[in-house]
Amino acid sequence: MWPNVQLNHHLVGEQPARLRPTQMTVGLAEVAIKRREWAALSHKKRHEALQQLVFPAVLGIERHYYILDHHHLGLALIEERAKHVWIAVQDDLSWLSPEVFWRVMEFRAWAHPFDARGQRRPAREIPRQLAKLRDDPYRSFANRVHVAGGYAKSAAPYAEFLWADFFREQLSAAALQRRPVAALRAGLKLARSAAARYLPGWAGRAS
Repeated sequence: MWPNVQLNHHLVGEQPARLRPTQMTVGLAEVAIKRREWAALSHKKRHEALQQLVFPAVLGIERHYYILDHHHLGLALIEERAKHVWIAVQDDLSWLSPEVFWRVMEFRAWAHPFDARGQRRPAREIPRQLAKLRDDPYRSFANRVHVAGGYAKSAAPYAEFLWADFFREQLSAAALQRRPVAALRAGLKLARSAAARYLPGWAGRAS
């Protein structure tokens, strides 16, 4: 569940490919994992999963639905050709100008306009399609460290991106790609170090 969002009963159906993102990147390795998990489900289990899955979203510019969570899963469902998902509309901001819309979205911690290098960009550069999201290997790496027990799941907005930026400063992209096992060991050590104590979900030991 997305933090600071209370799901209401205003549910609408939409095609995954029509959903608008509120961030610039995903970890494509994580998307691939979700695709494999989806592909392993029977037709019945897929139907049941789609009935239970809800994307929190805001009705925004040009009356498109801007999702607040599940970007990785949304992209995986597009690639797996899912035709329908449920949207839980949190607010109608479609009457705002694009500039004010994105300002409000950032104020509410509902948008994350940072590129694959962790650099802040104008919100108007956020892609208009999930399929256009760029890969950030450090976002995938942050998830690997979490799954391996490096830090706890947090409800803080964009917690995984904060961890990704932390690792971005500590480990080279070459290390992540060429020595994944060693990189994971280093990531686990870094995640539990005092240097990471400001991050959400830190599971280290205070000195």
